[in-house]
Amino acid sequence: MLKDHQCGELTDANVGQKVTLAGWVHRRRDHGNLIFIDLRDRAGLVQVVFNPESAKEAHHIAESFRSEFVVKVTGIVTRRPAGTENLKMPTGMVEVAAESVEILNESRTPPFYVNEDVDVDESLRLKYRYLDLRRPRMLNNMILRHNVIRFMRRYLDDRGFLEIETPILLKSTPEGARDYLVPSRLYPGKFYALAQSPQQLKQLLMVAGIEKYYQIARCFRDEDLRADRQPEFTQLDLEMSFVDEEDMMELLEGLFSSLAEAVTPHKKFRKPFPRLSFNDIMERYGCDKPDLRFGMELADLTDIAAVTGFGVFSGTVAKGGVVKAIAAPGCGGYNKNQVDDLINLAKQLGAAGLVPIALGSEPGDIDTLEMDKVRSVAAKYLTIDQIRDMARRAGARAGDLLLIVAGDRERSNGVLGGLRNELGCRLNLADPDELAFAFVVDFPLFTWNDEDNRWQPTHHPFTAPRAEDMPLLETDPGKVHGRHYDLVLNGYEIAGGSIRIHQPELQRQVFRLLGHNEERIQSLFGQLLDAFEYGAPPHGGVAPGIDRVVAILAGEPTIREVIAFPKNQAGVDPMFGSPSEVTAAQTDQVHISLKLPQ
Repeated sequence: MLKDHQCGELTDANVGQKVTLAGWVHRRRDHGNLIFIDLRDRAGLVQVVFNPESAKEAHHIAESFRSEFVVKVTGIVTRRPAGTENLKMPTGMVEVAAESVEILNESRTPPFYVNEDVDVDESLRLKYRYLDLRRPRMLNNMILRHNVIRFMRRYLDDRGFLEIETPILLKSTPEGARDYLVPSRLYPGKFYALAQSPQQLKQLLMVAGIEKYYQIARCFRDEDLRADRQPEFTQLDLEMSFVDEEDMMELLEGLFSSLAEAVTPHKKFRKPFPRLSFNDIMERYGCDKPDLRFGMELADLTDIAAVTGFGVFSGTVAKGGVVKAIAAPGCGGYNKNQVDDLINLAKQLGAAGLVPIALGSEPGDIDTLEMDKVRSVAAKYLTIDQIRDMARRAGARAGDLLLIVAGDRERSNGVLGGLRNELGCRLNLADPDELAFAFVVDFPLFTWNDEDNRWQPTHHPFTAPRAEDMPLLETDPGKVHGRHYDLVLNGYEIAGGSIRIHQPELQRQVFRLLGHNEERIQSLFGQLLDAFEYGAPPHGGVAPGIDRVVAILAGEPTIREVIAFPKNQAGVDPMFGSPSEVTAAQTDQVHISLKLPQ
């Protein structure tokens, strides 16, 4: 190799050794006679000093150095003079006295600072992603991702899993999102679909007798983007035969607790992971992936609100609705603009309105709160005892802000859940060094789609119903519970899994309930149903999202920060300029004519 040591690995043990290093000029400082550079490679930084008295030619060459030049340096490792040590650098006790240097490549002035962690517009970062990845934070994210995947592989290898690849070019099947389609040149009018997930394939591997399978799977979904979504993403896909829910949750808890201890030992978490029922968390947190690092739970005020003189409350209850609230700690002193902002946010989340009640601006015992300290449009319709009762129910103290929503239960829960998440961020209520894992269970197997006027699977159509709920499949599908188990972490679902259906007739029954006729069932799922006729074992699986897991462990706000070459929020790659147009000759080869929108 062109170098015999890594820059970031030099220590006192190397003092007196002649070393050859190669990397990028991170910083250059000219102190008159002496020139100092911080030389950077993947392992880190080390200071190199160029002295014209001992290495005149090397010093002359170093005068031309600029940021991001690629250079090779040979010199002697020495201790830094007393008082010049840099304890912020792992190599800060030593430096390299250059004897010779070679410029391997020059660099233009980068469009943003590589040697400083400053905010840079994301579109510029993605256009020059190869420069962005040189920055220490981004490099550390790539190293963390590598360590996470390496740990997952070793953990599963040690437990008898086989890593097996499955096709990316597959058949279009309904799995919850739009497919990316790939036209076939050899078969005009026919298409492959990029696999949304290996769902049916991993179940077929269980029929094949593999028993324990996993892969680091690339998946593709044409769906609207957000912070935790990309058109192509990576998941740890795994499936096991002869298991039940407890077996799968035990495997997941062992994997993720061991992973957290290995790659982020400074973070704390609780074991065993809590088990939360779907209905319970929807009532308490307003969403099925709650951030458990802080409280601010939803409180049901319906019985108190029913007997108030405030028509918005009492009228809602009379119509069968609910009145629920959260208490924003220390926000009782919010001004009108701050309160109006929360009202607008509630409306954006689907509420008809929001009733804020400021419980004074000074912290204290709620029992001492007097009416003259209360600020709300509803205050004149409420007694101080009713306000105190509402506050106690919501866990509020004097100085807090009650945020109350009245309406149907599902919408009210969703609005308050959204407000809770937003206030948790604004008020910094969550400890960034805490990992709040939890399992969510007891999901309904189906949810009703009002727009399409039909049942749809809560997760996917391959999830098994609970045995005791089987009779309800024909009579009351909405009351059937599935054998799901989701793993949530810090407000994100990081893994969704279930015990699968393995009997062909039960699977056909579920497909029919979802509105598929026999012809469509055979066309889309015939390969799976045929396989089930040949002795399919009971089996279950799960698919943790690697991008989300790494982003949470890295403390990053979006998964784009932990993917080497992601698309932006519009699904565009600014570096390559994709998606892009293709030539008429290319579309002709795959027998496609374009019908573009006006």
